[in-house]
Amino acid sequence: MRASTSLPRPFISCSHDSDITPPLRSALAQTNLPDPVEQAASFGRWWHHPETDQLVLSAGAADMLGVEAGWHRGSENCFPHVVPDDVLALTSALSMAKEAGRQIECEFRIINEAGGLRWLRLLPLIPLAPSVSVIPSLALASGVLLDITAAKHAAIRERLSFESTRLFVNTDSLGIAVTKLIQLVCENLGWEWGAYWAPESNTRGEPQLACQHFWHGSQETLTAFTQESRTLRMAPGAGLVGRVWQTGAARWIEDMLSDEDFLRNRSAQQCRLRSGYVFPVVYVTDDGHRQSPGVLEFYSRLSRQREAQLPTLSATIGALIAQTAQRLEQQETIRQLAQVDGLTELANRSHFYRILDSACLDADATGTLFGLMFIDLDRFKPVNDAFGHEAGNVVLRAFAQRLQALVSAGSHVGRLGGDEFAILALPDGSSLSFNEQLNLLADQVLQAARKPFWFEQHEMAVSASIGISVFPENGMSSPELLRSADTAMYRIKKNGRNALNFFSSSTSHTLALQQSNVAQRLTMEVALHQALANNDLFFEYQPIFDSNSQQMHSVEALIRWRRPNGEIVRPDVFIPIAEQSRLIIHIGRWVVRQACRDLARLHQSGFKELQMHVNMAATEFTSSNLPDELRAIIKASGIRSRHLCLELTESMLMQ
Repeated sequence: MRASTSLPRPFISCSHDSDITPPLRSALAQTNLPDPVEQAASFGRWWHHPETDQLVLSAGAADMLGVEAGWHRGSENCFPHVVPDDVLALTSALSMAKEAGRQIECEFRIINEAGGLRWLRLLPLIPLAPSVSVIPSLALASGVLLDITAAKHAAIRERLSFESTRLFVNTDSLGIAVTKLIQLVCENLGWEWGAYWAPESNTRGEPQLACQHFWHGSQETLTAFTQESRTLRMAPGAGLVGRVWQTGAARWIEDMLSDEDFLRNRSAQQCRLRSGYVFPVVYVTDDGHRQSPGVLEFYSRLSRQREAQLPTLSATIGALIAQTAQRLEQQETIRQLAQVDGLTELANRSHFYRILDSACLDADATGTLFGLMFIDLDRFKPVNDAFGHEAGNVVLRAFAQRLQALVSAGSHVGRLGGDEFAILALPDGSSLSFNEQLNLLADQVLQAARKPFWFEQHEMAVSASIGISVFPENGMSSPELLRSADTAMYRIKKNGRNALNFFSSSTSHTLALQQSNVAQRLTMEVALHQALANNDLFFEYQPIFDSNSQQMHSVEALIRWRRPNGEIVRPDVFIPIAEQSRLIIHIGRWVVRQACRDLARLHQSGFKELQMHVNMAATEFTSSNLPDELRAIIKASGIRSRHLCLELTESMLMQ
């Protein structure tokens, strides 16, 4: 309960004593008597005559209500400081207090210059019997008035702590949570205006404080103060807010109009704001450094007491905001690592694919369309080779920024890896057809790629090849659209680069042939592995004659492949596949071993000086293990090395 430190107010001396009802005369007489119990227990007494609405207040009750003690002609004279929303409930409780057996309690708020916002409780006293009552019970209601501000403050602190914690734990947006918190404080603690200031960078990259979030009631008279606060920027240490942010020390402002540190005096005067409390939002990092994400300020039209509840709660409020800001910053860091390419700050491959998947689902559900551009930089490798990877990074970062500046709202740009980029383009609402819009955007991308890049005063020139696919014409899913755009881009690469190409029926046919050829190659590669394991390879020997002696002096081993169904596969079909898969090395070793074994048998059959010619692929001949392997094979077969002849192609000989 609140203990009064002020002197009792003088009693009202009524010049019209005849207006006072007899029961109230007795009550008025009691108020003139000292009441040490009332003073010690910090409560006040009241008497009310319902028929005439006259009231008598003791010194304690009058001090709580902020009026004169003694007799009052009407109850409205006693409640000038009661919050307007609570007046009706208070007068209703008084009128019902005279009814026997009714235990009516009423809690209401008062607000004034001296005490700020306080809570009082009105309690009627039910007489034990008429004989023990000094005042006739049927004609008069009486009771006590208690100051319950301390209990209310404790409840408010608990409720605000709970609501604030719940608000900030569940939020994904610091701005929304801070705005709701400002509203909670204003509505529960009686402040008219509140705001949150946070640092940002000006055009020169210097820090400044800006009013980012605010709240006030529906009073139109506060608009001017809000507008000035929203447009004002404060350097660290400038003004009240800037000084609180820089020093980390909270500040009371008793009179906004005369405080030299306060920079919004004119609009504060216009809105009749008078006092305020400003405090920092602070947290300490693990390494002991103080960090201040922002500053909170609250203002009132009253002269607020320093015993107000906001200073008690400010540390908790500031800690909650600081912890939430730190948590959201960490979440943003994790999101950046998971979704953003570290070099270009575009969507990375996996995140762009998720965006593309979502766009396919949405477009399919709504019947809309969108385009996908697959962009590959031309002549990018020479940049890296000539100037180094840092120069290449400069090109990639600058090109990413140019792409980001070209796309409209709702479109997305991603880096798929290396020098490959992609754009998910939505219709821009213009009168052009969608294909014309895509063609125009692709032309702008080509120009962005051709525009020179600079690294350490060196001009670097690249270009771009662009393939375009459209949903749903060229695919209903991400893989289909990506394959279509990639195929369209591949045709540009094959036909000179530095151009754009839409996926069409011809590119579709090309894609089908490519896919078919790849499938055939993979199938044959598997079968060739099996043929080597099952010994399905064999030789046809071609004799080589000496034109002078007309004698056969050597044979050439020509490899063949017989499938299990008897089909013979030509070497010009399976040898290129073997070379691409590096299976040619295993086949080459088999050829040499088998040819040497067959030559040994031919020598035993009478062809003692016959030579064996074996074709050898480039990958075999350049192997560092070839000499040792040939020596081992020749020794194992029992022939002499001069009888084995390795044949090389012209291209291999030139290499």
